[in-house]
Order: sequence, then structure tokens, then C-alpha cells
Amino acid sequence: MSEKEQKLNDELENQTAEQTVQQAEETLEEAQEAVQEDIAALLEEAKAEAAKHKDMALRVQADMENLRRRTRIDLESAHKFALEKFVNALIPAMDSMEMGMEAAKKEGATVESISEGVEMTFKQLLDVLQEFNVERIDPTGETFDPKLHEAMTMIPSPEHETNTVVDTIQKGYTLNDRLVRAARVVVAQ
Repeated sequence: MSEKEQKLNDELENQTAEQTVQQAEETLEEAQEAVQEDIAALLEEAKAEAAKHKDMALRVQADMENLRRRTRIDLESAHKFALEKFVNALIPAMDSMEMGMEAAKKEGATVESISEGVEMTFKQLLDVLQEFNVERIDPTGETFDPKLHEAMTMIPSPEHETNTVVDTIQKGYTLNDRLVRAARVVVAQ
């Protein structure tokens, strides 16, 4: 090869190398732009996802606050009107008692008719108490139980065993098997 050919060959190689370098730089720039675009797209997608999760969290928080408020209102209402059913059941007995008092004031009222009216009203009250799981404790003749009975006095009684309830001064009451008032009793020694 001649010197000219060699020079031409070197120039061609330099141009090819320069073109290759230039093409590589262009490819690198395109790759960097593509990576930047991908990163920007991923960032936008992540921002949208974060915004969606934030919105969901705010909605859940608002729902929880509404639930707390509704629960508080329901609880206040339950406390306020807990006895409504009981009161509605007592009202007829109160009406009977009122009618009995009015009947007792009339001229033709007899002790028997007044007594009968009081007994009927008392039965109504007992029925209402039973409907609401209130049980009477009348322990006369039973063994004394300090969990249910309150001994007012002890008397010697040859006809009763020791610790037997001889007389009930005041009946006791339980509500759903929980003592409300102990029965006041007289116990045999």
C-alpha cells in the first residue's frame, strides 16, 4: 500500500471511529432520554397511586369518625330510653291503680271490691316484673342464705330448725339472677 492509500485508509478509519463514537453518543443520549421518560412515567404513576391511597385513607378516616359519632348517638339514645319498654309495661298497672283509687272514693265502694281491685293491680305489677326477669324472693320456711337474705332478728323457735327463715318482713328481688334487694327476714336460733 502506498502512503496515500494508507493515509486515506487512516482517514476512513478515523471517520468511521468518529461516526461510531457519534452514533454511540446519540444512542446513549436516546437511551438516557428514554430512561428519563420511563422514570418520569413511573414517578407520575407512583404519584397517582399515592394520591389514590391518600384519598382512600381520608375516606376511611371520615367513615370511622362517622361511625364513632353514630355509635355515640346510639349509645346515648340507648341509655336515655333503656327503660322505655319497662315503663310502657308499667303504665297499664298505674292506670288500674288510678281507677281503683277513684272507685274507692265512690259511695258504693266496699272493702271487698277495693281489696279485689288492689289484688288485681298487684298481680299486674308482678306480671310486669316477671316479664322483665325480676323475681321475688320469699324465703319463709327456707334455710337462711346470707347472699339473698338479710337477718333482721333471730328468735328462739322450737318448731323450726336452726337457721330457718321463720318470717319474711320484706321480700327481696333479683334481676336476671342478680340480687337487687335482699329479703329482710326473721331467723330461728
